[in-house]
Amino acid sequence: MKEKLLERLRCSQCSNRFELENGVEDQGEVKEGSLRCANCNLEHAIVNFIPRFVDDDNYAQGFGFQWNIHARTQVDKFNGTQISRDRFYDHTGWLQADLAGQAILEVGCGSGRFTQIMLDAGMVVYSLDYSNAVDACLANHGLHPNLHIIQGSVYDAPFAPASFDRVFCFGVMQHTPDVKRTFECLAGFVRPGGWLAVDVYAKTLKAMLHYPRYLLRPVAKRLPAPVLYRLVRGAVAALLPLSIALKRVPLIGRYLYPLIPVANYWGALPLDKERLREWSVLDTFDWLGSYYDQPQTAATLGAWLDAAGMEEREVRRMGSFVGTGRKCTEQAGVAKELS
Repeated sequence: MKEKLLERLRCSQCSNRFELENGVEDQGEVKEGSLRCANCNLEHAIVNFIPRFVDDDNYAQGFGFQWNIHARTQVDKFNGTQISRDRFYDHTGWLQADLAGQAILEVGCGSGRFTQIMLDAGMVVYSLDYSNAVDACLANHGLHPNLHIIQGSVYDAPFAPASFDRVFCFGVMQHTPDVKRTFECLAGFVRPGGWLAVDVYAKTLKAMLHYPRYLLRPVAKRLPAPVLYRLVRGAVAALLPLSIALKRVPLIGRYLYPLIPVANYWGALPLDKERLREWSVLDTFDWLGSYYDQPQTAATLGAWLDAAGMEEREVRRMGSFVGTGRKCTEQAGVAKELS
């Protein structure tokens, strides 16, 4: 943890600043120690350079499991593609030239597939995740001078309201206990004039009736993560070739292949055979093992953007529903920006 992170961190209970105690430095950062709120007398550990505001034993532990196994699967600099970069810019609509020097809160960083894109753009990145996937993110990106990694909950994120130039959250909201509250928390961290970009699984009749994963999830999500992971690897080995064969069928293939309950990116992403299988294992495990899976409609996401005071707001179907907007600059209670 960089000591300058203390300038931005706030106690989620009383908004007080934290004090660093028993800090042990390594490579110019705080590797071990604790953060204490003198007002609430709450204390949070710093372990392996990362301040920890939650325990690992929570509903997201399956995500921590998957991202520490597949730490590099979706990170562009390791897989030799621009898949994450293209998705980041295509889906947010942001221009790289506008991002340098801006402070961005990334919620649900996982192993850091999008973290890399933000760092490459010159942003100051605050990457938050509820699971121990933060350790994979650190392993992938190291003690980067513009990167701050925090393990914590979006519902009690240790930051001042309205203090970030941009807030970004992809692949996460549907997997939280209260999707609306999650959105409200995300929007609350955007400064007036700042930008928000989120996505959420699309709630459509086709998705609810056509995707058999929703029939498997009630059982699959209750299995221990290692057990489910072994089952998923076996299923992908057996079923992905069938799914690809069905996808190749002219005219009706696009309707047939989703009936096979494994993720299939053949023809959609530039992946060789081995990487296609690994992405399938990763996302199939994600589909089946997440404790919460709550898709939303485009109308609902649009209404949330409106209620949050987002101008220039837009909801697009990009596989998931992607919502973007700029917070109205005339809102009261503008927070002082933090460097």
